[in-house]
Amino acid sequence: MIKAEAGNVEAMRGRARLAILAAVAALGLAGSQCLSGGAARADDDWLAGKFSPIAAAASAGWSEASAADAAQRGGIEGGPQYGYPTLAPDNMAAMKAAIKRYADIVARGGWDPIPTGESEQAMSGSGVARLRKRLESTGELRAGGGGAFDGSLQRALQRYQASNGLPATGALDKRTIAALNVPASARLRQLRTNLTRLTELSGSATRKYVLVNIPAAQIEAVENQKVISRHAGVVGKMDRQTPILRSSITQLNFNPVWTLPPTVIEKDLVPRGQDMRRRGQNVLTKFGIEAFDGNGRKLDVTRIDWTGSQARNLTYRQQPGPENPLGFVKINFDNNFSTYMHDTPSQSLFNKNFRAASSGCVRVQNIDQLAAWLLADNGDWTRARVLAMKKSGERKDVTLKKPVTLFFAYITAWANEDGTVQFRRDVYQRDGVGLTASAY
Repeated sequence: MIKAEAGNVEAMRGRARLAILAAVAALGLAGSQCLSGGAARADDDWLAGKFSPIAAAASAGWSEASAADAAQRGGIEGGPQYGYPTLAPDNMAAMKAAIKRYADIVARGGWDPIPTGESEQAMSGSGVARLRKRLESTGELRAGGGGAFDGSLQRALQRYQASNGLPATGALDKRTIAALNVPASARLRQLRTNLTRLTELSGSATRKYVLVNIPAAQIEAVENQKVISRHAGVVGKMDRQTPILRSSITQLNFNPVWTLPPTVIEKDLVPRGQDMRRRGQNVLTKFGIEAFDGNGRKLDVTRIDWTGSQARNLTYRQQPGPENPLGFVKINFDNNFSTYMHDTPSQSLFNKNFRAASSGCVRVQNIDQLAAWLLADNGDWTRARVLAMKKSGERKDVTLKKPVTLFFAYITAWANEDGTVQFRRDVYQRDGVGLTASAY
């Protein structure tokens, strides 16, 4: 009986592995001051989820469980396979090969644009031929094929979408057309620019490190040149950009208290307080925020005057709990931007398609998994214990016995050793190609 059960478990694991591989293939993967410069504070990241409209965002990382259903849903962005860290030394040769391939494409005149408004339903024979030729040029589709938008063309389009940071739906939507129409010369420049970035970063990578790829809104935990886990993230909006930095993760705060910074008070809390007061509501009561005067005396939040200067000169704190924007854990590292990584109560953001939606700090999906890995040298900090901290709500600060190297990097193009070339939106327009690589 025990042997039979063990066999069933192994069979289930086998089916799970096949499901993941199938998803990978279907997605084309076989192959604050959260504002820099001192104007805002790390904690104003909360406002993207509380007070500010949220831009649409993309699941750049996915767990094994979500990988299995990715092929069915086709609605999340796929990252490279777990075995391919973005900073892997072997990727440098792959990048150089990709540069040569794209240089050849540019030398041949690049590719013809897909007309705006084209769709697979309305495509004529010439339109299908144009799309086929475009996907053949970058290797998602083999040469040849008929004049209909058939299954092979749809799968090729899925491969293209997955490697360009788009939901792998296989539908020729406006965003996919915009990505397809980024000129070959712009893609070549991105590859060359990112080779320089990757070469420098790869040379600095240690045995154990965390990489936050800002344009991909993706976090990799890497150890011994293997991706241990990959996480979707939420990064800074265009006007509140996540900074590029190198540091070391030194401490985790479980169930932290959040002190609202001055920028959040001035630009978000006070205006929201005024607006809610006109509607007979109280912003502090709604979000469980406490107010204190200059002597540290706790005030009656219902008596605060939002129209005068008083509200701007108080201290505001939010205790741990379900409304706390830091979630149940905050990851600290030395930097000049008052930036950190943290959990979030707004988990739905990780399922969006474009995740440049914070005020500069980085929110991490499945952060319990990352936290347990970071604390591996601290004794019995298993994932179960981390989750127990979440359940208990206990306040605790834990210093890592061995700090872990951290990179916040801006990587919009890279190649894996399997030959797959990955592009992500130039969200902060730092690649020198204008709006063309960020408008999708």
